[in-house]
This record gives sequence, structure tokens and C-alpha cells, in this order.
Amino acid sequence: MRYSNFLLFLVLEVVAFILIVTNNHYQRSTIYSSANKIVASIQNIQTSIGEYFHLRQENQVLAEENAYLKSQLMIQANVSEQTTEQCEQYIYSHLDWEYTPAKVISITTHKSHNYLTINKGTRDGIAEDMGVVCYSGVVGIVSAVSEKYALVVPTIHTEMNLSCRLKKNDYVGRTQWMGKNYQQVALKDISRHISVERGDTVITSGLTPIFPEGIMVGIVEETSLNISDNYHQTTLQLSTDYRSIKYVQVIKNRASQLINNDNSPTQWSGLKK
Repeated sequence: MRYSNFLLFLVLEVVAFILIVTNNHYQRSTIYSSANKIVASIQNIQTSIGEYFHLRQENQVLAEENAYLKSQLMIQANVSEQTTEQCEQYIYSHLDWEYTPAKVISITTHKSHNYLTINKGTRDGIAEDMGVVCYSGVVGIVSAVSEKYALVVPTIHTEMNLSCRLKKNDYVGRTQWMGKNYQQVALKDISRHISVERGDTVITSGLTPIFPEGIMVGIVEETSLNISDNYHQTTLQLSTDYRSIKYVQVIKNRASQLINNDNSPTQWSGLKK
């Protein structure tokens, strides 16, 4: 055979190698150590490749966990700013709320009727008229749901009315987007005898089963009152920046059924579902 001598040489080399390893402790330990290093390196490469292809899934899990923790920090921040009695009230009002993290798939901010799409749907327990928040405050309300996705009406929608209250005096009003600046909404129904000042904090009222009380809505940017006005002309700077949010929380009220009241200013209405 053409390669018979070469094959015989290889066989003898292998036999000699086995004899050396078998009969010499130092050489055997050296070979085993080197082999272990090679195997470990290969396994490390395999693990790294596996982790790389799973990065998207891992990042999704971490982001959702991060969104949940941020929502809890938001609650704790609100609690820390209140008196003992208000704190107990606030915690009690949040006991029956379930938070489901979701990712924002798409969003518009330049239209009169803006919408968000999130990657959670009926299979995740999401339903119409559930509130949506992020770590900085209110986002909107779920208006339509499919198996895997949900459509959310944000506060920057001209037909969206959100029940809210001035934190300093608990006076109730509502928000309405003016259709221009995606970072600002009008605060309506605040009577002239109520004190409203620049820098006042506005939070959810808790008067509807959609949002718990005390979720951040915004800060009074400017307010004016003419002699003939019955209500303040007030503009809020929203706490939520719609052009930067990536993850949100869909909140479900486990304690009660949603109440539909077309006459209530605390419900958004007039939307075609």
C-alpha cells in the first residue's frame, strides 16, 4: 500500500504515547491537565455561543424585571412623601392591583389620536380598559386586545380624559391633550377658588377602577385665571416621556369589575374600538 509505512508509523506513535502516559505519573498528570484545559476551553466557547444566541431572550426577561422593580420604586417613592395616615391609605389602595410588564412595540406622538402597541395580549391576561403605567407615571388605557398584542390609548390622545387630583389639596380634575406638545396636557375642571400654582404635583385620583390612587401624572407648568373664568387655565408637564419609554406595566384591578359610566369625566370615551 502507498501509505502503509506512514500508517504503521502513526500506530507505533500512538502505542508509544499510551505506554508513556500509562507508566509515567508525571506525563499522565500533565496530559490530563492539558486535556482538561482544552475541554474546558471548548465548553466555554460553546457556552458563550449559546449565551449569545439567547441574549435577546435574557435581555427581555431582565428588562421586564427591571420595569416591575421600577414600578415598585414608584409606589415606594409616593409612599415616602406622605403622612402616616396617607401612607396607610395609599398602600391599602394598591393591595388589589396586579402588574404585568410589557414592551412597547410601536408608538405615535405627533397625531391627534396617538396609540401605543405593546407585546402582551389576552394570553397574558390583558383586557380592554386596563390601565398602563411606566416607572415615571401614567401611560394610558388599553383599548383593544389580540392574543399577543394590545393597543393602548395614551394621555396624549385628544379624546382621552384621565381622572386626577392635585396632590396638595386632593381637588379632583381631569386631563385633556391639546393636540400639540406631546409632553403637555391641559388640566381641566379646577374651580377658580382652588389654589393652583406652578410646580404643583398632579396624581391619579383613584376614583375609577382603572388606576390606583397616587400614580404620577405630571407637574403644573403654567396656570392663569381671568376675571371672567370659572376655572383655571392650567397646563401640565407630563411625567411620562412618550418618546423614550420602552417598557410599561399593565395594571389589573383584582378587587372589582370595571365600571362603565359614559357620563363620568374619569373615563375616556368616544373611541372607536
